[in-house]
Amino acid sequence: MELFEAHTIYEQFQKSKYQSLVKSLTKYAINYSRLRVEWLLLDTEGRIEIDEERTRAHNSFISASDALARNMMKEGNENASWRTKIGTDRKDIGDFAVLLVAVMGIKAR
Repeated sequence: MELFEAHTIYEQFQKSKYQSLVKSLTKYAINYSRLRVEWLLLDTEGRIEIDEERTRAHNSFISASDALARNMMKEGNENASWRTKIGTDRKDIGDFAVLLVAVMGIKAR
């Protein structure tokens, strides 16, 4: 996925009637992205120390993504094709979290 696609999905999220779920997903995206970058900057020992926390954060982001998509698809109200686009591969889903945070960071300037 590219930044442009993440931006398009972000804009779709802003129009969703499920804003509490969007807020939850973005909170988990921010937390996971922070831990992912922190992990990169740590030595081997530090990486081992935060590995479980990073995995939990990743799992939380995936669960939040699934919950939002499920609710968006209820009664066919909203387009949740973004969930299919990010796929099922953990790395791709994690990349989406980081791209989403990048979009939010750019929007906040």
